[in-house]
Amino acid sequence: MSVKRQPGVKEFCAQCSAYLHCCLNCRFHDPSLHNECKIPNTEWVGDRKGANFCDEFEFADTIPGGNASETKKDQARQALDGLFGGSAPKPKTLDDLFKK
Repeated sequence: MSVKRQPGVKEFCAQCSAYLHCCLNCRFHDPSLHNECKIPNTEWVGDRKGANFCDEFEFADTIPGGNASETKKDQARQALDGLFGGSAPKPKTLDDLFKK
């Protein structure tokens, strides 16, 4: 059984200098919820990119360098395209949409 390493409060990424212990890296962060957290009784954090002292923090399981929601969206689009034989070409301009 592997144990996930938890970063210190002021620990930062050596490559980009971003704080590791921040809301944006937490598995409970959800911008669509009140307080932007899946745990309802957590304190409000004004700077989601900044270091914080939240005891509930756990690293999110995401693909490094990628946006997980975009990946799921792409997978869904590919499945839909496979089901219906591909997607229609997208018009490039409004003129293409309204040609007579």
